[in-house]
Amino acid sequence: MTWYFDSHIHLSDPHYSSDMDFTLQEMEFLKIKACCVSMDAENSLQTLELAKKSNLVLPFIGIHPECANDDLEKVVDLIENNHDTLAGIGEIGLDPTYTNNDEDSKRQTVVFETLLSCAEKSHKPVSIHSRKSLDDILQIMTSYNTEHALLHWFDGSKKQLQKAMDMGFFVSFGPVMIYANDKQTLLSKSDESKILVETDGPVRFSRCFEMKSAQISFIPSVIFAASKVLGKSFDDTASLLEKNSNSYLGI
Repeated sequence: MTWYFDSHIHLSDPHYSSDMDFTLQEMEFLKIKACCVSMDAENSLQTLELAKKSNLVLPFIGIHPECANDDLEKVVDLIENNHDTLAGIGEIGLDPTYTNNDEDSKRQTVVFETLLSCAEKSHKPVSIHSRKSLDDILQIMTSYNTEHALLHWFDGSKKQLQKAMDMGFFVSFGPVMIYANDKQTLLSKSDESKILVETDGPVRFSRCFEMKSAQISFIPSVIFAASKVLGKSFDDTASLLEKNSNSYLGI
């Protein structure tokens, strides 16, 4: 039996709380496991609690670059104290969109590098946010292990993609890939063993999704779109993605 994986979703976001029981049942029915990423210390605690409800929720905790001023020490402690139950570290990374000055940028870098060090120490995969910062991310990561590192929602150039592939990163593609030619091109040029799929819910998507917040049930549609780009059957693509997801997670 093949399991589907959503490699990056904010399932512990308040948007999902009212329908969580239904979502967990849906995951069981559709055979989908979710890498549930976090935004800050409080949300990391919520992620850990959610993971107790279902073994299909794979908890990732960390500090998103938008929340770089959050309690870093608390998250480091959470990582150390929950080592056995954690699936990974994330969402972490850099994003100049959320900086106003050099101090903000330095703080993002300190948080990112501290949590990367935690991931290496605890031998956990990382889910990386790299919007408008991909070159900086790639440079920083030359000092860290990239074997279990995911550049989620990859949106770089073909040259940056090749560098990411050379460095051994995983890259993930989401619902936008269903209708965006540039994302389909990037997918087609990715190493097949390094491709993952995601929703990044509750992000909203246009076109065929009518600006609805992403649901984990979007994953089969993303897999179907990927199968067309890769020239494979749906089942073969799903099997490939399951193998890749397990490799990323180190299981």
